[in-house]
Amino acid sequence: MLELLNRPAIEVAPLVLGAVVRVGEVAVRITEVEAYMGEEDPGSHAFRGPGKRNAVMYGPPGHLYTYFTYGMHTCANVVCMPEGIASAVLLRAGEVIEGQSVAAKRRVTSQKSADLAMGPARLVVALGIRLDDAGANLQTGRVRLELPESQSPFSAGPRTGVAGEGGTAEYPWRFWIPGEPSVSPYRAAVKRKRR
Repeated sequence: MLELLNRPAIEVAPLVLGAVVRVGEVAVRITEVEAYMGEEDPGSHAFRGPGKRNAVMYGPPGHLYTYFTYGMHTCANVVCMPEGIASAVLLRAGEVIEGQSVAAKRRVTSQKSADLAMGPARLVVALGIRLDDAGANLQTGRVRLELPESQSPFSAGPRTGVAGEGGTAEYPWRFWIPGEPSVSPYRAAVKRKRR
């Protein structure tokens, strides 16, 4: 697995589609991801260089990068590229394929099974991934990644909610499996007013 992840996120992202992420008795098949290319990418947490928050992004490939966003959500990423170079694939959405009753208890506001892991925060809650899972080895840790044997057909477009340059059509770094009901709807970034 490590040799497949030891490359830029825009190459790894389509390979993660159809992968299975397991945490305990819950398993999710990944249907949507986004690539973040580190210091060269204005949408990446590593755009301004290494720091305490993004240190795991600079770690070895095949580890989990988690972060807290909007003061209420945890998101999960697969780290790629060799150690010292930041690059990661955000797990945006998936289909719960095992442990649906456990995922449903965690996601009590979901109206249907396709909603359980539709969106990066929902996916993390459904799986039971925690912020302190940051840095976990995805082959041997509590959170496991099983890459598919063959690449799924996919579509690509701009990343969801990324403001400025990194959210434009020039960055078609959101990838999804067409026709999957668990894929989240595209939302352009909302420009925030400065106070």
